[in-house]
Amino acid sequence: MSKKHTGKLTFLGTGTSQGVPVITCECGVCSSSDFKDQRLRSSVLIQLQNTNFAIDAGPDFRQQMLRAKVKQLDAILLTHQHKDHIAGLDDVRAFNYQRNKDFPIYCTLAVETALKREFYYAFEPKPISGVPRFNIQHIDKGIFHVDENPIEAIEVWHHRMPVMGFRIGDLAYITDAKTIDKDQKLKLKGLDTLVINALHEYKHSSHMNRQEALELIEELQPRKAYLTHISHLFGKHQEIGTKLPKNVFVAFDGLELSFEYSC
Repeated sequence: MSKKHTGKLTFLGTGTSQGVPVITCECGVCSSSDFKDQRLRSSVLIQLQNTNFAIDAGPDFRQQMLRAKVKQLDAILLTHQHKDHIAGLDDVRAFNYQRNKDFPIYCTLAVETALKREFYYAFEPKPISGVPRFNIQHIDKGIFHVDENPIEAIEVWHHRMPVMGFRIGDLAYITDAKTIDKDQKLKLKGLDTLVINALHEYKHSSHMNRQEALELIEELQPRKAYLTHISHLFGKHQEIGTKLPKNVFVAFDGLELSFEYSC
């Protein structure tokens, strides 16, 4: 019989592909002194009873690991192959050294193809010493396991690119989504907590804006929801919060959430 446990999610980054502040930008958000307006590239740390894993490893991965004081990381789950979600994988080396074995990366075949292109030196038949070593675990829509922990991969659409969201117990994490097919939405019913991307106020070809994210939240009816993957064009953290229902919040780097899951 499965037992209920309490897990923890930590937002390692809540920004877009450029992060916030944006290089050269002098807007009010990018020059804000509020730490909640300083956003690294989107990623989270999931801590379960005996397993810690990250979802995505963008260009800020090293900084995120140091800032969150991560001493144990057992796997990385990748949502898709864009650089702001995979570019930090070279720094998996630290965990290779610590564990003295290849590091588990859970991803689709399409993402693996991109990794072999971007990190070709890690996949050579006789790689030189000091390169990252990956243990690729293929996933697709549906249930898979990290150690003994069941996780459900949910396909969403980033314009025409399939992206994996993940449900762990009563929590779901979705980033870089514009649309979700009906059959996949059914997998997002009955949530306590939904984390969903909301780029800014304006229409975008591959990301939900505030209105679209709120419409999805209204449809799925989670008890609470958090917005992430936020652009400097959205406004300051405090300003965004005034435009949201009482059960919807703006995520920020370092925010921690608890959730229930079965194992």
